[in-house]
Order: sequence, then C-alpha cells, then structure tokens
Amino acid sequence: MTDSDASAGALLDLDVTGIAHGGVFVARHEGRVVFVADAIPGERVRARLSDPAADPGSDRRSFWRAETIEVLDASPHRRPHVWAEADVSRAPEHRPGGADLGHIEIGHQRALKRQVLQEALDRFAGGGIAAPEVEATGTDEHWRTRVTLHVDADGRIGPFAARSHRVVPVAEHVLARPGVDAAARELQGLPEGRVELVEPADGRVRRVVRSEAERLARGRDPRRRGSAPARRHRPETIVEHVGGRSFGLDVDGFWQIHPATAQLLDGAVAELLDGSVDPEAAHLDLYGGVGLFAATLARLGARRITTVESSPRATRHAAANLRDLDVQAVTARVDRYLRAGEAGPHGIAGGAVILDPPRSGAGLAVVEDVAALDPAAVVYVACDPVALARDLAAFRAQGYEAQRMRAFDLFPHSHHLETVALLTR
Repeated sequence: MTDSDASAGALLDLDVTGIAHGGVFVARHEGRVVFVADAIPGERVRARLSDPAADPGSDRRSFWRAETIEVLDASPHRRPHVWAEADVSRAPEHRPGGADLGHIEIGHQRALKRQVLQEALDRFAGGGIAAPEVEATGTDEHWRTRVTLHVDADGRIGPFAARSHRVVPVAEHVLARPGVDAAARELQGLPEGRVELVEPADGRVRRVVRSEAERLARGRDPRRRGSAPARRHRPETIVEHVGGRSFGLDVDGFWQIHPATAQLLDGAVAELLDGSVDPEAAHLDLYGGVGLFAATLARLGARRITTVESSPRATRHAAANLRDLDVQAVTARVDRYLRAGEAGPHGIAGGAVILDPPRSGAGLAVVEDVAALDPAAVVYVACDPVALARDLAAFRAQGYEAQRMRAFDLFPHSHHLETVALLTR
C-alpha cells in the first residue's frame, strides 16, 4: 500500500515487533512505522488504519496509526480483556479507553512496562542506567478510587472511546472500586459536560459535576474569551491517610487513584532517603500538593522543610495537614520560585529535594536551578518514563547520577508506570 492508497479504514496485516511509550505497539509496513493499538509484540494482526499519511509538511508523515480488528497469530500472553467492553472483538470505536494493556497477562504487562522504561532511559537519559523490575501493588482489579466520565450533547454518559473524545456508554467499570462502579451505573439525566466520581478513605463516593455551560461561563472556551469567570462554590474537603497522618484535600483535588499508591510512594521515598536526611539542613518538597512528601521528610528527621505548590487551595491544605511540623507551605510555580532564589542565598547544601512533577516532567530550567542549590540528594517521583529520562539527562549534565531506582505498577491494565529515583552527585 502506497501513501496515495492509504486512507482511514484501509486494512493491513502487520507483524508486531515491539511496544512504544503510550500503550501502543510497533509494526512496519513497507518500511513505514505503524503504531497499532490492542496488539502484543510477537503477534500478527489485521489492523484498520485510523490515521493515514498526514498532510504534506506534517511531522506525522513518517508513521501511521492503526487499530487491531482481528488477531491472526496470537501471543501466548494474550488473555480475554479484563474489561470485556474493551475487547478486540468489539469495533474499535466502541472500545472504552483507560485499559490499553488489559488484553495482556499481568506479569507480561509489567515486563513490557520495564521495557518501555529501559528504552526511554537508553534513548533519552544517555544510557548506562538499568531499569528496575516493575513491582506489583497487590491489587490488579477494582482499584480506581477516582473515575472521570463524560456526558455528550445527547445525554450519553460514559468514558471516552480509546484515543478519541467520543462518549461510549458502558455496562460496568471493572477497574473502578465497587462503590464507584455502582455510582456510575446510577448516573442519569446529567447536563453535557463531565462528572467525577471520588471514593476517599471513608468509602463514601462523592459526585462532582462539571457542566459544559459552567465551563463556558468560566471563560475557558475561546469563543467566550471575554466572559467573566463564574463564582465557584468552595469544594468539599475529603480526608486520606498515609503513614499515620491524615491529609485533607479538595474533593476534586489531586490524589493518587490507586488506594495503595500514596502509601507505596511514601515508603519508597523514605527507603531511598533513609539515613541520609540531615536534621540541621534545609529541605525542599517541590510540586508538593497537600504535603505528602513533606511529611515523609519530617518522619525521616528533617526539621526545616519548604513545600512548594502552584495551587493555592492545595497549599492551604498542606499548611493545615502539617501544622504540627516545621514546614513552610508556599504557593508558587516551582520554576518561578527557584528562579527567584526563594530557597535562600546559600541553597540547601546537605539537604534533600523531592521532585514530584506533572506528566510533562520538571524540565531543563528547573533541573538546573535545583542542581544549583547543591542538595545532597534528589528524589524524583515520575509518572512518565520519557519525561523522567529527559530530566535524568539534564541532572547528569549537572553532575548528578541515579544511584537507585524503583518502579511500580500502580495502574494495572493501563500503560502508566510510576518510577522513583534517587540522585546524588
């Protein structure tokens, strides 16, 4: 099939050779890379082109995207999809997103995630760093404590179909906690927009509705750029528990969606830093949210801690959550805080920095400014292997090397992976 023959809906028989970052798999057709969904390395599949050759001048002309519609030669690691409604037997446009590895045996999922991490480290971090084995959480199904569903203009409620913004009604949410799944089944008569279902530690599911009309009124739509933001009611405060401490946060604020995640990450950070926290030094918790890792530092003996977070409400929660400790909670963007020299004229030599950036990573400027503070140790908590690898390369250029690393399968049946790395000079 030539470029001129390619069109959406065309069928290709493909030999799948690898996995790519983002939960898609790699094949080639006449020398062109094809990223194909719902496959497994080693399989031969029949796939339907969903993204043929792009317009001239686009940097996407070098690859195509496709979706598996039939497995011609199955991998021994293939299993019935954990979410039947996302199985390859259904038309791609009717498969809900969020479980892009759910057709693969769970142990092999972790092997593939380690492969993605290793390839990211080799390609972007400069090589010479071995990816750790991916550790299990102990709960592979019914783990989502937070689910976002969407409501379209016709009133249909459900997740988006994979790799689209089309609402797909489903009969069940197999990755969700039972209470969240039950609450999702009861939803009806909602306005166009989205609804978040949240089950905090008390087990009672909350429902947060965000209508499309509200979004437009708040002036986020470019068609309503000049509109004034609507007054927003203060959200409910919920409580989570980690390490014997309670953490208050907004019901729609950030918290990990697997019930074991926060405890596992707290323990991993503590284990990597154990014995190396100087009580007399200053310490930083960057992208600190409601204070989870600042509390970890305090438990390890740190006495002077600053947690930096751009969300004012999260910062207020952090101050309240840590009010019994010597913690300063600062509302600021991390890059601006560091660039302004707010950490002090002498940096934090001898102290530790914990970085828990968003999926895009910390970035070169933040890495350089952190290194300029001369911390004795940096612990980087990453939810994206490529962003982690790029930031590790930047740290290596500043003289910091990854000494230890742990990886966790905190989101089973999805491509997501959490990695915690300890860096020292």
